[in-house]
Amino acid sequence: MTTAETFALPRPRRVALGFAFVERQTNLWKRYWAWEVVWLVYGVVNTLAITFIAREAQHTGATAAGHVQRLTLFLLIGTLVWAYLSAVLDDMALVITWERWEGTIEHTLMAPVPRAVHLVGMSAFGVLHALIRTVLILACSLPFFSVDFGRADWGSATVIIAVGSISVVGLGILTGILPMLYPERGEQMSFMVQAVVLLVSGVYYGVDVLPGWLQAVANASPATYLLRGIRGAILDGRTVGDEAGLIGVLLAFGVALVPASLLAFSAAERWARRTGRLKRQG
Repeated sequence: MTTAETFALPRPRRVALGFAFVERQTNLWKRYWAWEVVWLVYGVVNTLAITFIAREAQHTGATAAGHVQRLTLFLLIGTLVWAYLSAVLDDMALVITWERWEGTIEHTLMAPVPRAVHLVGMSAFGVLHALIRTVLILACSLPFFSVDFGRADWGSATVIIAVGSISVVGLGILTGILPMLYPERGEQMSFMVQAVVLLVSGVYYGVDVLPGWLQAVANASPATYLLRGIRGAILDGRTVGDEAGLIGVLLAFGVALVPASLLAFSAAERWARRTGRLKRQG
């Protein structure tokens, strides 16, 4: 369907079609529950391993005792936000790969469903999936640390996550193009994109410690502003008003990335159809 035909559909119909993809992915999630356990354990272990660096810094005297609490929260927030971001990016980057694994690529891509509705439904699942996994990782990790959330502004953090997730979805859809264009190595290329985002976005350290040219790259990553905003809300109690400028930047990223990613995905799909790459496994 064209974009005009997409919006010609009644809104309840578009919502129902989008929810169908959420439901389908939820059923796949249940079927592959053992993998979910694996990634949950990995997420918890990774969070603990990174956050224990704060205690090591205290034991060696590298960090003053008064700063350990803040360093612990800084690292904990970074690992949790990255767990969320990587889960969203994974789900969106594998949107075509999942279809190939399941043998449903013809059924999905030939179904009378607008591609935008398909991708929005997959995005909604990705965000919900990532939130559930991240909350579980947080619940499993908190007993290991003594942290104080007394200054946190949770309302501000929630707004930043909601707005920032839009741009992350757009980035995920763009990386999802790679497995479609490059059946042999597209999946690996999508993980390389995640690695670059991890490097430049200040997940485990402030962006200001990076070389100047990498700081310039960091400014082009929406994850940089998402992390900065969440840390400001939780560590320093910054309100929505205090974060208005940063929220505006995240919103601009979302407004630019989502339509651009949908157009790019549609163009890549047409090219892949012409060249016979959609069905190919390798």
